[in-house]
Amino acid sequence: MSEIERKPILYSAVQPSGVLTIGNYIGALRNFKLLSDDYDCLFCMADLHALTVRQVPAELRRHTAEVAALYIACGLDPEKNIIYAQSHVHQHAELAWILNCFTYDGELRRMTQFKDKSARHADNINAGLLTYPVLMAADILLYQTAVVPVGADQKQHLELSRDIAERFNSLYGDVFVVPEPYISKSAGARVMSLTDPTAKMSKSGEPDSFISMVDDADAIRRKIRRAVTDSDGEIRVDAENKPGVTNLITITAAMSGRTPDEVCASLQGQGYGALKDAATQAIIDTLSPIQSEYKRLVADKAFIAETLKNGAERASALANRTLRKVYKKVGLYQL
Repeated sequence: MSEIERKPILYSAVQPSGVLTIGNYIGALRNFKLLSDDYDCLFCMADLHALTVRQVPAELRRHTAEVAALYIACGLDPEKNIIYAQSHVHQHAELAWILNCFTYDGELRRMTQFKDKSARHADNINAGLLTYPVLMAADILLYQTAVVPVGADQKQHLELSRDIAERFNSLYGDVFVVPEPYISKSAGARVMSLTDPTAKMSKSGEPDSFISMVDDADAIRRKIRRAVTDSDGEIRVDAENKPGVTNLITITAAMSGRTPDEVCASLQGQGYGALKDAATQAIIDTLSPIQSEYKRLVADKAFIAETLKNGAERASALANRTLRKVYKKVGLYQL
């Protein structure tokens, strides 16, 4: 395990509760391969987190394998990086219980996501929904994580992770590394819903509101063609007054490796049809090779299973080191 410890640890997790979107790709996935040069990276399929909302068991299992295949298809080397499922490493749940005892009810009830999800799932406001951020803290602190790539919707949870780590350290010494947020250089390229460009693109939205990483060319064309624009007709970046057009420019720029200004210049004097055509082509050109590799990988069930098994073993070895230290600090008798 000495090789994994030479660089700072970077930790990232995603719920395998559905297909990943181009928003996930632009905001995170496309940068992960580069990050693995500077950090020792753990990429987790957070299947335990997904249980706060009722899941179809067969679909959750399938999506877990699919996300792993997609990570690898996007260029992540499973030998260089640790790719694993959260539920395969029992230390996550064990540390979460300990950290629950160092987290206050008021802190959890102030979490914006708890309020939002409680409103959306009023018939299922379960305890897991409330303590979700503590499990997230356990995910991060378990590996002595130095940096965590976060979007705007997760900053509050990371702040709580930092508070819990500092609270624990003040009582028991330097047990946990206090993680820092990693803000991607493409953080400004926030991808919004195609049908409501004032809201973030999400895999839990309406089917036409997002483009998944596995959508075929016809689906991509159809969804971009239906994307909301405006009646202005001018192609320019103006998030406040032209959110739909700005979103299409952002997507086109990110997928084609250009700046938004370069995209606007290339389409000067043309209409929204040309912008939508450019966005469609940029997405298809980027996703096509990824999708080909993904289809090959996801069909190889033995390879995916072995990758997740190997990842869980490597993650568990690291996690156990931290958990044993925590158990000793809080006074649990150990065999």
